Amino acid sequence: MIRLEDLNLLNLKIFQDDELYCFTSDAVLLSRFATVKKGDVVADFCSGSGIVGLHLYGLNPDLINSVTLFELQKPMYDLSVKSIEYNCLQDKFTAVNTDLNELDKKYYGKFSLVVCNPPYTKPKDGAFAENPSIAVCKTEIKLDLKNLVNSISHALKYGGRTCLVYRADRIAELIYTLKEHGLEPKIIQPVSAKDKDPYLVLVQAVKGGNPGVKLLKTIIN
Repeated sequence: MIRLEDLNLLNLKIFQDDELYCFTSDAVLLSRFATVKKGDVVADFCSGSGIVGLHLYGLNPDLINSVTLFELQKPMYDLSVKSIEYNCLQDKFTAVNTDLNELDKKYYGKFSLVVCNPPYTKPKDGAFAENPSIAVCKTEIKLDLKNLVNSISHALKYGGRTCLVYRADRIAELIYTLKEHGLEPKIIQPVSAKDKDPYLVLVQAVKGGNPGVKLLKTIIN
């Protein structure tokens, strides 16, 4: 069933489909973590129904120049288009139905900020009972970390930033892959449940940045 959910920001609303992947707190954590600068040209990779891009814009309407949503699955892409039109944001938002493994070269070097809430579970880590559409959003079935980071690096301008949310137990792999593609980690913020070890990390990296990482306090989700 398709429903309209209030983001409680600028009267923005987003369409969700209960038969597809519905956003979780990961997306909100990411949009709050990302630092936006005046005039930013933003890309939201693995955008799903558009939650990170919409929420980020709702938090920073006077700073963001434009947002482009990139989503592989057509039904999720269709939801994002529906939300863009409902919120009358056609002058700010564009949605692209594409495979990030084959990012069009016209997007190379276009963006100053790329945000991404990617699938971050390896297929061998366990089978999902959900339908295939939901599994694609959670598991590296169609897009693995290396290819994702490669596309982020291509999409960013020199000096541009990327902000991602990822599994805490894969942080070493994430940092290695970012550095391998010229993206220097600059800020890391762990996320945990109360009285538990961190289960997520929020990471900001800069294309061509100098070494040096700031580790923020763990936030409780």
